[in-house]
Amino acid sequence: MLISIIIATKNEERNIEKCLKSVSGQAFSRENIEIIVVDNNSTDKTKEIALEYTEKFFSRGPERSAQKNFGVREAKGEYFLHLDADMRLSENVVAECAEMVLKDKNLIALYIPEIVEGKGFWGKVRRFERSFYDGTAIDAARFIRKDKFLEAGGFDEKLYACEDWDLDKRLKKLGKFGIIKSPLYHNESEFNLKKYLAKKGYYSKNIDVYIEKWGKNDPDIRKQFRFYYRYIGVFVENGKWKKLFQHPILAAGTLVLRFFVGIKFLRRRA
Repeated sequence: MLISIIIATKNEERNIEKCLKSVSGQAFSRENIEIIVVDNNSTDKTKEIALEYTEKFFSRGPERSAQKNFGVREAKGEYFLHLDADMRLSENVVAECAEMVLKDKNLIALYIPEIVEGKGFWGKVRRFERSFYDGTAIDAARFIRKDKFLEAGGFDEKLYACEDWDLDKRLKKLGKFGIIKSPLYHNESEFNLKKYLAKKGYYSKNIDVYIEKWGKNDPDIRKQFRFYYRYIGVFVENGKWKKLFQHPILAAGTLVLRFFVGIKFLRRRA
């Protein structure tokens, strides 16, 4: 089985090598892994570093939806795994994904648990917060069957926010989703609250396009943007509430962080 790993980049010289090393170090035959890097006109050493690991380096823009769509079109694998350059895979991710889809041919997409790597208090808060989202409406599949991705229409290139949620909704009409145990790691070691909120503010301006596409009363939209699920439901369902009591300070920090993100969302049209 050939699996394509698609990585979207833009000025990622600080992260791309760790990402590529994690792909090359998978406990899965290297001959059965294809690495595709789609770069958005980087001005740093991203290209030079990437070419040390793969010949399949392309330049495309203007946003990651278009980059990843292009990468999938170039992919030769029956399945692909899409990553951001500041992510790295634990060594068994690809092997576990392959094993799951070979055992159950009805699976067309898989969630991969995500662990945020960050320093300082807010970095710990982000890691704690993200641990509640795996396999929920707040998560997004990263390992996908190529033919079903194309049948679903790929990423909506009008979206630069929520494009992964939008894809999931269309894919779920075509087959089953699953979740593996092996995690990927998301590097937020330089987490800065001000920059994080600024980024959320940028993405929030595109959210209405996604909401209008599916309707504000869509069940997933209600979970993703309504107060109850984002501030309560996702943190207490399936016994997860126990973690809140085990880590009260991080729980309080998560509430504060969600409050600030909520303010950015409410002010998105300003």
